[in-house]
Amino acid sequence: MLSEQDIRTLRSALDAGKPATVWFTAKAVGVDPGKSGKVLSFAEPAQGDFIEVRPTGSQDTLSFSVAELTMTRPKPRPTPKKPAAPAKEAEPAVPTPPAEVEIYQPAPVEKPAAAKAKPASRRVKVPAEVTVTLHATARGEWTVEVVVGTKRTIRARAVPAVAIAKAAKELPDDVESAISAVLDSARDQHRERIALLQAELDAARRALDDLN
Repeated sequence: MLSEQDIRTLRSALDAGKPATVWFTAKAVGVDPGKSGKVLSFAEPAQGDFIEVRPTGSQDTLSFSVAELTMTRPKPRPTPKKPAAPAKEAEPAVPTPPAEVEIYQPAPVEKPAAAKAKPASRRVKVPAEVTVTLHATARGEWTVEVVVGTKRTIRARAVPAVAIAKAAKELPDDVESAISAVLDSARDQHRERIALLQAELDAARRALDDLN
């Protein structure tokens, strides 16, 4: 069973980008006790099956509680010794029956095939909610942030305005209008800046002509 200190240790390992190894206890459902796995994330709130683990050799991510996991590696079980076979007793001699006596041997009885064991049910991981936030500055510079569940996976990453304009066309009309207004304002600011720079350039050229 995981303690509160174990949980803090596992969270610290995840924050450092190094998922820690845990082992499954006898209370774990769907996996063999003593098998190992990697802790990939924690669901919030920290109640019930909130620890996301990928068992070794599996591609699935399953949810477990603190009682189903441990950070103590189980000791390997000793291999039981095979008991020595008992000495075979000498079979008594069977007298040869007379020639006229016919011996009846019944046909061997076939045993029914053992029923196949039902595979243990696996709990499917429920995907976390994803929140995508777009932010624009007064100069028309765009950034995006992504939050998966309660964990911020992408923080203030720059996005070209042309990509925002393309994405806005696929959104509802009122959302597209709001984004287009920000893009139009940024275009006007850049046009004004170009006009000012052009005027300064023309003035510098005239001053150079006068000097020549």
